[in-house]
Amino acid sequence: MNGFLQYIFPKENEGILFSEKILCYLNFICIRDNIMLLIIDNYDSFTYNLYQYFLELNIEVLVRKNDSIDIDEIRLMSPSHIVISPGPCSPEKTGISKKVIQNFSGKIPILGVCIGHQAIGQVFGASVVKAKKPIHGKSSKIYHQGIGILKGVSRPFVAARYHSLVIEISSLPNILEITSWTIDKNGNIEEIMGIRHKRFLVEGVQYHPESILTEDGHKILKNFINY
Repeated sequence: MNGFLQYIFPKENEGILFSEKILCYLNFICIRDNIMLLIIDNYDSFTYNLYQYFLELNIEVLVRKNDSIDIDEIRLMSPSHIVISPGPCSPEKTGISKKVIQNFSGKIPILGVCIGHQAIGQVFGASVVKAKKPIHGKSSKIYHQGIGILKGVSRPFVAARYHSLVIEISSLPNILEITSWTIDKNGNIEEIMGIRHKRFLVEGVQYHPESILTEDGHKILKNFINY
């Protein structure tokens, strides 16, 4: 920190403008003092797409593998937000992810993406089953209520999907509500694409907001940070 202060308050006749240095200092303070996001990485290639998107929001972002950290360490880190990343397996094989949801729901805003979304469903009593149609690397129209992290997002919007499992509609407990969905040819809900807890700041999305195939992905993630 002393070196940084010497950078802000240098000797006279240095080339960088003082005003520019003040802006740099304010940015330094903003990143470290306001928001710190922890991403639990379920060994998925999309994790660092999420990481990059969140960095673009000018916040501090830390990534930890699902088997390299414990609950006490997370408490000491004191993150302001937590993201449970996608993963290549089932929610039962996501390391500490479900314990994180159990321990920090109602205390820290949590967003689950893909398998993280399914893990949220399981923690609160829903069942995860095989999707009617496994979809990998394709986009779908997502319909939604325009609430929570989907506030201000186009209705419907197109999003990328990479999954063969979904939360079973009939198993959804009363404490969770459906926030987004796909529809079948008859206009009925086909698969759950998003859920949220009715009392806690906990949301899940089955699709990938970090994919370039997803419309308004940046906005969705920004809405989460603005919780």
